[in-house]
Amino acid sequence: MSSSRWDPWGDIVSLREAMNNLLEESFVRPRQGAGGTGTVAGLALDLRETADAFVVTASVPGVAAADVTITVLGDTLRITGERREDREQPGDEGRWIVRERRFGAFERTLSLPTSVKADQAAADFKDGVLTITLPKADEAKPRHIPVRAGQPDQSQAIDVTPADASAGSSGDSSPS
Repeated sequence: MSSSRWDPWGDIVSLREAMNNLLEESFVRPRQGAGGTGTVAGLALDLRETADAFVVTASVPGVAAADVTITVLGDTLRITGERREDREQPGDEGRWIVRERRFGAFERTLSLPTSVKADQAAADFKDGVLTITLPKADEAKPRHIPVRAGQPDQSQAIDVTPADASAGSSGDSSPS
């Protein structure tokens, strides 16, 4: 009977290769059938916060503005749309060798850190880039509180009794 020595590094390398393959399949290469008919693909976007608003930017090349729907409910933003497939015309000759561009429905729901004024939101679409500006609700905006020098804070008032008021009371102020 032969015995083989256990190599812990061999197992770790196998785990690393498995994780690399998983991540590569999920994020780097388009998956087969992703974005095809009947499936909903995700939408990559950027979210930036300013003092007064949230600005969402999403790349949606090849999508018409009429094919994008944006809804806001409370602090939740939802973007849906559809990228239409280029259909082959009858009489076209040739065959696809590689076809990686995605088509079909896409959707993204995003929870914002605070509520926004949905009625004042604006969306611009230029050169395949969708930019959504969502003004923050007034209660979510930072407030500037001025500091007054030399004036006591009224919320922490201290009751101070003058020394002569306690001396004029009945008799001796010393404990008995």
